[in-house]
Amino acid sequence: MTRSQHQHLKTIEQRLLWLSHWMIHHANHIRPKVDGIKTGGHQASSASMVSIMTALYFSALRPEDRVAVKPHASPIFHAIQYLMGNQSREKMENFRGYGGVQSYPSRTKDIDDVDFSTGSVGLGVGITALASIVQDFVKAKEWGADLRLGRMIALVGDAELDEGNIYETLQEGWKNELRNTWWIIDYNRQSLDGIVREGLFSRIEKIFDAFGWDVVRIKYGALQRAAFEEPGGDKLRDWIDRCPNQEYAALTFMGGAVWRRRLMDDLGDQGDVSSLIERRSDAELAALMENLGGNCVTTMADIFAAIDHDRPTCFLAYTIKGWGTPIAGHKDNHGGLMTTKQFAEWQTHMGIAPGEEWEPLAGVADKAGLRTFLAEVPFFASGPRRHMDSRLAVPGIEVDSTREISTQAAFGKILDDLAKGASTLAERILTTSPDVTGTTSLGPWVNRRKLFARDARADAFIEHRIPSTAKWEFTPRGQHVELGIAEMNLFLLLGAAGLSHSLFGKRLIPIGTVYDPFVCRGLDALNYACYQDARFMIVGTPSGVTLAPEGGAHQSIGTPLIGMSQDGIAAFEPAFADELAVIMEWAFHYMQRDGENDPDERTWLRDETGGSVYLRLSTKPLEQPLKRVDDDYRQGAIDGAYWLRKPGPNCTVVIAYQGAVADEAIAAAGMIGETRRDIGVLAVTSADRLNAGWTAAQRERARGNRNARSHVENLLLPLPGDCALVTVIDGHPATLAWLGAVAGHRTIPHGVEHFGQTGTIADLYRHFRIDRNSIAASVNELTVGKRARLDPLVPLYP
Repeated sequence: MTRSQHQHLKTIEQRLLWLSHWMIHHANHIRPKVDGIKTGGHQASSASMVSIMTALYFSALRPEDRVAVKPHASPIFHAIQYLMGNQSREKMENFRGYGGVQSYPSRTKDIDDVDFSTGSVGLGVGITALASIVQDFVKAKEWGADLRLGRMIALVGDAELDEGNIYETLQEGWKNELRNTWWIIDYNRQSLDGIVREGLFSRIEKIFDAFGWDVVRIKYGALQRAAFEEPGGDKLRDWIDRCPNQEYAALTFMGGAVWRRRLMDDLGDQGDVSSLIERRSDAELAALMENLGGNCVTTMADIFAAIDHDRPTCFLAYTIKGWGTPIAGHKDNHGGLMTTKQFAEWQTHMGIAPGEEWEPLAGVADKAGLRTFLAEVPFFASGPRRHMDSRLAVPGIEVDSTREISTQAAFGKILDDLAKGASTLAERILTTSPDVTGTTSLGPWVNRRKLFARDARADAFIEHRIPSTAKWEFTPRGQHVELGIAEMNLFLLLGAAGLSHSLFGKRLIPIGTVYDPFVCRGLDALNYACYQDARFMIVGTPSGVTLAPEGGAHQSIGTPLIGMSQDGIAAFEPAFADELAVIMEWAFHYMQRDGENDPDERTWLRDETGGSVYLRLSTKPLEQPLKRVDDDYRQGAIDGAYWLRKPGPNCTVVIAYQGAVADEAIAAAGMIGETRRDIGVLAVTSADRLNAGWTAAQRERARGNRNARSHVENLLLPLPGDCALVTVIDGHPATLAWLGAVAGHRTIPHGVEHFGQTGTIADLYRHFRIDRNSIAASVNELTVGKRARLDPLVPLYP
């Protein structure tokens, strides 16, 4: 870079430092406070990143690159966008307020060009590596050959390296020959509660080196490197290297005079180094000692420009937390803010006249020159970088339901049928699983569509003609990404693939499978993916105590409630194969929608908005219903429920079930129906969608629309008032227990509330009272009417 370009970068750095800190100061000290609590904003954490981000955005990045910004550097990111005209003053003034600039970069809440949402530390780091794998997946396909490869970049707080998911990601990246990935670590050695342990950098470097990353340590800025060349500079460098982190931070906070006293105490009377110190004023000495590599914009720009390869690279950039501000180095500065007095003095120091605080180029001497420079910055030259891709046509989904089959097996058959076909949808499916591909019925799909790798690798078992059901051939054309046993990586990969249409302009249909209890192991990453509005299908299977021989560690209980409570995902638990086929066909459409938030007045669900889909499936084979030709079950399966056995006018009991306990619920209805008339059986496929529609319809009625009725209200309101609802699920009973509140019916919930154990399905169903006898016994004892005859050969477990 030329000297003029370096000067422009320095000017931009100072503008970003001011704008970010002014935005935070305005929110905390000037904007009227309504609720009396601190607004916050992380001034110090922003300051430590300002030089790095200036060099990155205004020198190194190209439009095809994608960046996950350290959550606490959000103010710098928004200042960048404001400077470039991509963020409004109104939203900046409303930082951390309703409708304003968000605390942490958000793809869905912020108006500026956020590539990856961040906030839950560590996840924004990890997703960049998985996004690079997705980018390679797309590039290797004929339909993605025109993709321009970009670098997936994470701006990393050093404390984020405590997050375990980062190391899971490093291992997965190594296995998948990761490339085009930069992690830039803001090594300011201060976290929320204190100072980072000495010597951490050496451990970090060893870990990255072990996984095949290049490591670039950036410890000294241009001023320091120049000083090291002076007589006595070697002694100063040695002192800097030996100074403990906590001591360095404290000296930084106390300033130039204290730096001088300490350095002279330690290095004085040594001739050349004493002269080096004495030649500088207190202000110049402080600037020298605080000129670490990560706080030197020219150094960072030159380092970035020197990378001429696609190997994954970790930049360990030494910085001062709070650099360039009165709170630099103080151990409480993570959550601390400049006082009003400090800020007023700092404003004078920064050369910003009163009334010009929001002016993007306030205090800039060469405004014309800077505008010309900004207009030519490559990263911003192409305008908005959010892509789109056309929706894919969805073929009809059917499955043979003339024999006993489990929903997991039906899922595998549906994917196998898609693999046999030549639909555009099938070409764009990316499947993935954390080492449970075969046991979640993805095997046939993988055998036909192969595993993805940039370089082909043959299956030795095939070459040696050893019989195996798994034909594991790796090829660039492959459509399955095999992961290790790390559910966080599963959801990060689904999140990255589910943003492919926006990040890379090529739509994917990501489908992941995992044992249902281990959805919980990746829950933070699942929430993170949904928060970004990524689009994917997650299949949790097998599920519940129905997975009887595996015992309590592999038997999920609360996952139906996760499906209900997780925003951005529609959760289903079908019992029958034909329901699953209907739901999957709908899901492939739903995952591609991007409409407005307007609800469907039939269900009051926001289906045109689209989202992700969670299928909770089972390995339990069930006898299937006869071929159904009516539309009630098809639409009901999508909306969340339908009458498998319609109740009569004198109905006193309805059994509502979800999932694999369908046969027990149906059998119980038959037992009760021998002595009572008009029994109803409600097949619930999605408690999530029923509940969401019900609460949405109530909100609409509260707004004055008295005609708003949800699907579940239309199902239950016609029932007699004294009708009892008996609910049953192989999961937590709260999943369905709320149904009685819809129309004021008494509810008797059955489900699983405690850890399971090994046994047969029959043993565990009886133990948890989700078997037919227990259901009928509850009706006998808790409702008024003729008693059903129980099976005397089946014991009733407590």
